[in-house]
Amino acid sequence: MRPFTFYEAISANRRKSWIIVTLVSLLLFIVIYAICYWLELGSLSIILSLLLVIIINYYAYYNSDKIILSISGAREPKKEEYPYLINVVEGLSIAGGIPTPKIYVIDDPSPNAFATGRDPNNSAIAVTTGLLERLNRLELEGVIGHEISHIKNYDVRLQTICAVMVGMIVILGDVLKKSFYYGKRRSKDRDENILGLIALLIAIISPLLATLLRFALSRQREYLADAGSAMLTRYPEGLASALEKIAESDLPVKNVNYMTAPLYIVNPLKKGGFSNLFNTHPPIEERIKRLRMMGERWRKLEKGGEYGGI
Repeated sequence: MRPFTFYEAISANRRKSWIIVTLVSLLLFIVIYAICYWLELGSLSIILSLLLVIIINYYAYYNSDKIILSISGAREPKKEEYPYLINVVEGLSIAGGIPTPKIYVIDDPSPNAFATGRDPNNSAIAVTTGLLERLNRLELEGVIGHEISHIKNYDVRLQTICAVMVGMIVILGDVLKKSFYYGKRRSKDRDENILGLIALLIAIISPLLATLLRFALSRQREYLADAGSAMLTRYPEGLASALEKIAESDLPVKNVNYMTAPLYIVNPLKKGGFSNLFNTHPPIEERIKRLRMMGERWRKLEKGGEYGGI
């Protein structure tokens, strides 16, 4: 059996994306239904739960990028502030065949970046001031190329929407737990109590399941975005060098949490503990190794040697 090509891998990822969005939506429905049950809404529970899931999905689709940028403390820079950043984003957007994303800067010493939005026509790239201070132009091009690849592949739509939906599941799950612990509702009926315990289990397990589902999105997409960056810039070593510099920093990004962390090019959370346990990114050493190998293959191609492909 022949291996997947780069574009077939992207297509397969898109199919998986909708499966995961459906599963996260189902979890959201279950949590809302459990709350409706606990509030004794009876036959209205299913209708109300479906309606709320549709509303939340709609809101997440059109507003999740704004929420993520606000949480991150991102701001639109003045043109004279970082002209080279604007130049790099515009140039690689043209090379990638997409409209230029909106550009944001996060005032944070930790070097990192992410992309957000719902499609190439409605997208944004945010970089930290720490990244701009540490990277040279070729390295910055590698990072921006990576983010533009996420936009082209529609990864940003999935990640951004899921970030908001998973966050909502966590919040509603917490509401359900508090309702169970502190609510005045009591029943002598054995079946009622069993259903109450099921509702509590849903409240505890669903946020974890939603988070794990979302983590399943990230690893292969990072490799594909790395390869996409190399194709855009024609210089894999630029991104490899950028990743090395980013990895050297022990500073976590300030305005970040477990819901927004998968959006960043490198895990932005403090290293160690739960950060490692729930790391959504592939090992940075492996990413650098693949990029270096890609650069070596391209050099062989230029010299007339064999080319192993991406």
